[in-house]
Amino acid sequence: MRELFGTDGIRGVANLEPMTSETAMKLGRAAAYLFKRRSGRHQIVIGKDTRLSGYMLESALTSGICSMGVDVLLVGPMPTPGIAFLTRSLRADAGVVISASHNPYQDNGIKFFSSDGFKLPDDLEQRMESLLGSDEIEHLRPTAEAVGKAYRIDDAEGRYIEFVKRSLPRHLDFQGVKLVVDCAHGAAYKVSPKVLRELGATVWVIGDEPDGTNINAGYGAVHPERLQEAVVSRKADLGIAHDGDADRAIFVTEHGQLVDGDHAMAALALDLQERSELKQRTLVVTVMSNFGLERAMAQAGIALVRTPVGDRYLLDRMVADGYNFGGEQSGHLIFLDHNTTGDGLISALQILSLMKRAQRPLSDLASCMTSVPQVLLNIPVQEKHDLATLPDVQRAIRDGEARLNGTGRVLVRYSGTEPLIRIMVEGEGESLIRSVADDLARAVRARLG
Repeated sequence: MRELFGTDGIRGVANLEPMTSETAMKLGRAAAYLFKRRSGRHQIVIGKDTRLSGYMLESALTSGICSMGVDVLLVGPMPTPGIAFLTRSLRADAGVVISASHNPYQDNGIKFFSSDGFKLPDDLEQRMESLLGSDEIEHLRPTAEAVGKAYRIDDAEGRYIEFVKRSLPRHLDFQGVKLVVDCAHGAAYKVSPKVLRELGATVWVIGDEPDGTNINAGYGAVHPERLQEAVVSRKADLGIAHDGDADRAIFVTEHGQLVDGDHAMAALALDLQERSELKQRTLVVTVMSNFGLERAMAQAGIALVRTPVGDRYLLDRMVADGYNFGGEQSGHLIFLDHNTTGDGLISALQILSLMKRAQRPLSDLASCMTSVPQVLLNIPVQEKHDLATLPDVQRAIRDGEARLNGTGRVLVRYSGTEPLIRIMVEGEGESLIRSVADDLARAVRARLG
């Protein structure tokens, strides 16, 4: 079992284990060793979001990588999907992102991309962990000219901007479209507004003044209230909210209504199918997606495949079975025809493209599905014991399912990135699912809180 790596890399409070300079340097050494798979010089791309602790971890990773004779290409603040693209574009051996995504600024994280721009499989992360806990590579110490160098890639932002724009037909622009963009004081604070303005849109920006400590603080995909207000007050056509590392986007209609990933996927999947571009007429989602999405897809003749939570599991299924579109309720949308990971900017461009071609507002397009009531609760936990070994929690789950009597779903799972257990109850009756969720929460707190 992996102990450090969760569903999206390693995360924790910066400057406490495992997010320390010491561990980051060891990770850099392990990554450099594992990814040296060809002759000649080797290089690894490192990017980050806007957290204060990013400087510390970037320096430590760079030191570890260079100590193994591998060069480092530094790109500075850059969306996670930008690092995936640049890793491929620069023919690097691997890419590293220093980010804790939607978490508060005191947290940070480290995740890796292989040379093809995909996140690492579980077995490779396990191998990296084993190297951290042993002295297997301690003796590998290149000297003199064999030590690695670090280079700053000054045109990384421009490269990514042009890549993102290529996801649209060349003739398409957004002249006359009014947008509000919330960058969460995160990694997209420069590139997202630039892309949209270069494509002709009128853009108002909020959450674009990072100071190292304000990432995700009251702004972005997890705090869309300011965006909703701004869209209404500016009379904008659309609001776009990124999270801290900009691998996701959620949307706000012209009326200030929030559109989550499920509704966005429904509209986009229907459009892709209509244009015969939805491979195998299948949409890939996680177990968290609303049952209303499943009903809407079934009515349109689109199959829906569910995976465990985490975009890595979506990607694994999409690549294995030849699907090209999928995503999460939280706004991670994956267009495999365009990038190898969730990309908030590409998601925004695809929504805008659909609105422009259909000449319809998002409020109309997103009405293609109706969500069934869903309650989501996040319960802090001290330890993550195997749920199958907790009889009282299992009993509470069975009792909840019995009360729903086949009219809904119960899902209890640990967060892969935070010390939380997530409870989801879905069904037709609002009061019933709330009651079931509260009972489950009490059982979880009694055993794990």
